[in-house]
Amino acid sequence: MKTQIHLAILIFLLNIFQLHSQNTKKEIGAFLDRNKKEYEKLAMDIWNNPELGYLEFESSAKLQALLAKEGFKIEKGVAGLPTAFVATYGQGTPLIGIIGEYDALPAMSQLAIPEKKAVIEGAPGHGCGHHVFGVASAAAAIAVKHWLEDTNTPGTIKFFGTPAEEGGSGKVYMVREGVFDNLDIALHWHPADMNAASPGTTNANISVKFRYYGIASHAAGSPEKGRSALDAVEALDYMVNMMREHIPDKARIHYVITKGGDAPNVVPSFAEVYYYVRYKNVKELNQIFDRILKAAEGAALGTGTKMTYEIMGGVYPVLPNIKLSEIMDKNLRKVGGVIYDKQEKEYAEKIRLTLNGSIKAMSMAESILPFQSYASPASSDVGDVSWMVPTAGLITAVWVPGTPAHSWQAVSCGGTSIAMKAMINAAKAIALSAADIYSDPEIITGIKNEFLEKRGVDFVYKPLLGDREPPFDYRK
Repeated sequence: MKTQIHLAILIFLLNIFQLHSQNTKKEIGAFLDRNKKEYEKLAMDIWNNPELGYLEFESSAKLQALLAKEGFKIEKGVAGLPTAFVATYGQGTPLIGIIGEYDALPAMSQLAIPEKKAVIEGAPGHGCGHHVFGVASAAAAIAVKHWLEDTNTPGTIKFFGTPAEEGGSGKVYMVREGVFDNLDIALHWHPADMNAASPGTTNANISVKFRYYGIASHAAGSPEKGRSALDAVEALDYMVNMMREHIPDKARIHYVITKGGDAPNVVPSFAEVYYYVRYKNVKELNQIFDRILKAAEGAALGTGTKMTYEIMGGVYPVLPNIKLSEIMDKNLRKVGGVIYDKQEKEYAEKIRLTLNGSIKAMSMAESILPFQSYASPASSDVGDVSWMVPTAGLITAVWVPGTPAHSWQAVSCGGTSIAMKAMINAAKAIALSAADIYSDPEIITGIKNEFLEKRGVDFVYKPLLGDREPPFDYRK
């Protein structure tokens, strides 16, 4: 009889604990709703003042100020990056990190209207939504901080302010310098045109600038005395374009000629081309890059010029973690999608007319995609973090369904209430996921076991960008 009474008491206490836990986690969402105006104001401030990679001084400072006001200890200029920082609150384990970004893209200035119109022609713009990325992640960290306090739960929450994701490989330098060491879990998110928290991978990426040096001469009067650096760039591009037939189908190579000469009647003595080379497997990516490098050397030999090259960036593919992604997926489904009001629907319909026949239903903004593994052709420096610590992310519908990233439409959407709703949804899902892990730290064991099994016992991290210094001027 006593055993039955003790069991009944235990079940009662367990139910009380679970009810209390559910109620306290509901407070996470309520906290973010109460403070959303402050977060929306900051996100719009960053959207209205876009800054390029490694130049995000104001954006970084404003995020630091937000977190410092909440009692976070701020470590500035980590890994030698002036706009990188780490904000820490709490003590002990688990130690969970939330990643934020805030860099913009060049020449993407756009008003928050459903027609292409720049604020300032040629100026930067948030075509990848990093203005809401950074703020949502910071808001999630703050919500977790309050939850840890309110529930007297042990643990440490860190926010990682990571600059220059767009081609600058900011997180790689931070990984290389051990900034993410000792983390138990890393969480992140990214703006998109839909909602999902599936375990996904990406392409590894090496970016490189090839520079050719020739001999200037009069292009009509003495062309035989000249050696065209532009000819070398075009020869390289031609060989690489033929190479596409003989590399894996899902590899990606893109380039822009950043310098091709100054006047048609002067044989160019200098030319430069900027390449991105992507593939899912690091070993095979390096092999593709080596072939491009040989072509670059051949182009110089064939045109009588000299060639140098500079690795600008390099990132690993994301190492997915199913167990951690399941936690993110569960909480994103609790939060739900983005519900448009009448005015937002009218704006969305006008944007859709500019998308060249998008087949995505507008209702996709309201739903959460099924949980399933996927592979993205894009690249992100969060990949390097994911090989150091178990990492998972989610996406929310910041943009109207069908909107591509890095488009004027994406910039426009980012300045609307649609983006603000998606931002708060992301913050809620991330904060709830962190709370689940703090509530049951044993979850981490299974997550880490999956991480170690996928990474392999022989893994040794070697940055794809080597030992180069950060290219602080890559956007200047």
